Amino acid sequence: MNKLFLILIAFTLTFTSCDDLIEPNIANNRNLEDMYEDALFAQGILLNGYTRLPTNGWTFNDVATDDAVSNDLQNNYRRSATGQWDSNFNPFDQWTNSKAAIQYLNIFIAEADKVIWTRDEGARLLFAQRLKGEAYGLRALYMYYLLQAHAGVTDNNELLGVPILLEPESASSNFNIPRNTFQQCLAQIYSDIEKASAMLPLDYETATTLPPGFTNLSDYNRVFDNQARQRVSKRIVMFLKAQVALLAASPAFNNGNQTAWVDAANYAGELLTLNGGVAGIDPNGLTWYRNAEIETLGSGVNSKEVVWRGDIANSNNLELDHYPPSLFGSGRLNPTQNLVDAFPASNGYPISHPLSNYNASNPYTNRDSRLNHFILVNGQTAGVSGSVISTASNSTTVDGLNKVETSTRTGYYMKKLLRQDINLNPQTRTQQRHYRPRMRYTELYLIYAEAANEAWGPQGTSNFGFSAYDVIAALRKRAGITTDNYLESIKNDKDAMRNLIRNERRLELCFEGFRFWDLRRWKANLTEPAKGVNIQVTTGSPTYTLLPEVEKRVFTPDMIYGPIPYFETLKFTALIQNKGWR
Repeated sequence: MNKLFLILIAFTLTFTSCDDLIEPNIANNRNLEDMYEDALFAQGILLNGYTRLPTNGWTFNDVATDDAVSNDLQNNYRRSATGQWDSNFNPFDQWTNSKAAIQYLNIFIAEADKVIWTRDEGARLLFAQRLKGEAYGLRALYMYYLLQAHAGVTDNNELLGVPILLEPESASSNFNIPRNTFQQCLAQIYSDIEKASAMLPLDYETATTLPPGFTNLSDYNRVFDNQARQRVSKRIVMFLKAQVALLAASPAFNNGNQTAWVDAANYAGELLTLNGGVAGIDPNGLTWYRNAEIETLGSGVNSKEVVWRGDIANSNNLELDHYPPSLFGSGRLNPTQNLVDAFPASNGYPISHPLSNYNASNPYTNRDSRLNHFILVNGQTAGVSGSVISTASNSTTVDGLNKVETSTRTGYYMKKLLRQDINLNPQTRTQQRHYRPRMRYTELYLIYAEAANEAWGPQGTSNFGFSAYDVIAALRKRAGITTDNYLESIKNDKDAMRNLIRNERRLELCFEGFRFWDLRRWKANLTEPAKGVNIQVTTGSPTYTLLPEVEKRVFTPDMIYGPIPYFETLKFTALIQNKGWR
């Protein structure tokens, strides 16, 4: 049995909701027609769409932004940020993976109604409905990935997306087809989302009363009950719709269309209303990655903060990569001084504001609590034994600035995402539970805040009863800013609120792979150099000297858009490259 088929069986066993979807077949070489009588094989076609989703690992493309650097000389994002990014070398590429996933999903959509999912006709129709709904949702998701990574403006100043493929390709297909416009791609994503929404339940839970539109409670629960958790649901595609709309409304893809911002705010607001509005913000959502609830989450169950996630598994890979070297880690991701300075004072004022009471001689005191949660600064404790970490250049430990290959290059180590109750000592090495959210509510609240501010102003609520101001106030209050005079001072200033919302997004979502895409969709400065700090500890107070250029950022203005892969444009002359790429 080939390796791919083994993988598909494993995933089917994980995700399938009832036994009659699992009918083993001993054949190695399969034809498409085999799926009609073999539900396992048919599920394998769909599950290829799931296996291509981002895994439980993190990309840390923050290294290509002003938020972080890496001490790994061969890090591909570091190479891209320092001048090596081109259409032949593109670590941000989504072309191959997403197009392959869409091919499998197109096959599944075309054939799903012919499959004997079960011998009971009523349940068979429901299985076909649900699984096709998942496929439409996944196809929309992969189209979103493609637009994010490859949509762009051509030399003729035309905003293009990618080729829209809705039918399975075969050896006789015409592969030399042009890119569709961005707006056509957007319309196709929305069409797939609407189809998925109509076919899927809001969530996969066992029903006690029959939902509208269904005739048999037993069949409904057989297909849509909680055994299918973490499969694509209506809630997930509603979230995706808001993500897509935010991308479309952003300056890089929006030619001043105010309606696009209204759409993004409405799509986010609809789902947030189902979550209880501002009151639905998880009070523990700030530290979702290390909360005690991780230990008790059952199979497929989410915390209040999470909408969709990968698997929960015991591991210490993140800690091995990112703990400081004195704790047996490789210290790979080093937050920048740029990011540290973005955290406000504990009273909510930016540290550049005179009312912040910021003290440059004691820079880490009286700061927003998120700094302590997310970034390991000089003198903080870390690890299972609470070791004091010295990042000073004259530190007596390997944790000091540029001491060894695995030391920090900026004066900081990443703390977010890491469990501090893991011991990496080779003699007593331990693991703890980790998971990666694919979608979490904090992102959705920030989508709403950004779009609502643009659509209706800082305090506009439309029909939702909560505003951009309300969302930002609640998120900052969760971080410990209980008296927020700075927010009050800008609550009627759309431009100032925009800057604050963008900064809140930077802080709340740091190291989760958002900053790279955000800077580009905002058409923001891509060349801000990564800064650090040189700390000298003496018998008196430490001294702090800014390192203004730990690492340059070498991007051209056209790089707000990514390239079409070079060899694709060589093979297919109909594919027009984005401006500035060869």
